[in-house]
Amino acid sequence: MTPNLVLASGSEIRATLLRNAAIPFDVEKPRIDEAALKAALLAEEAPPRDLADKLAEMKALKVSHRRPGQLVLGCDQVLALGGEVFSKPETPEEALDQLTRLSGRTHQLLSAAVVCRDGEPIWRHVGVVRLDMAKLSEDWLRGYVDRNWDSIRHSVGGYKLEEEGVRLFVRVMGDYFTVLGLPLVELINWLVLRGDLER
Repeated sequence: MTPNLVLASGSEIRATLLRNAAIPFDVEKPRIDEAALKAALLAEEAPPRDLADKLAEMKALKVSHRRPGQLVLGCDQVLALGGEVFSKPETPEEALDQLTRLSGRTHQLLSAAVVCRDGEPIWRHVGVVRLDMAKLSEDWLRGYVDRNWDSIRHSVGGYKLEEEGVRLFVRVMGDYFTVLGLPLVELINWLVLRGDLER
């Protein structure tokens, strides 16, 4: 049996992870005002874990209402430095500022995945990874942003671990797929338990 899975995301990396794992799926991007939802949750002082989980759920729910009987996967990723939450940088200067603030410090990436069916959440998981960034010079960081802006503009914190961004770190504690934005192993385990995937 194969899962009747819909990825409620326009993320190419999440789609690639599912394809590489040989999990059949469709894609339907949710039409939600993510910035407004995030701002409202931050105004309510939602902790980073709840923020990622709620945004993932809202994406899955939005598509689930249009896909009766199907499993709809919503995802979201949040970068937290202490109690502060970072968003995707809008300019190279903002990316440089984020990286400068992360330099020499430990931060967390929280990747939430929520599966809904018929407008109801039926599974959820939030993966957490701790990352220790090296102490980096401003000149090196500026060169890094200049070389990689077209790619890192789509990533919270201004880096991609699967690219040159791996050189920013001295230690990564946690699951690699969670860093990429999808707790894939946990999702696969759940689909196997349901009988949707064979192992």
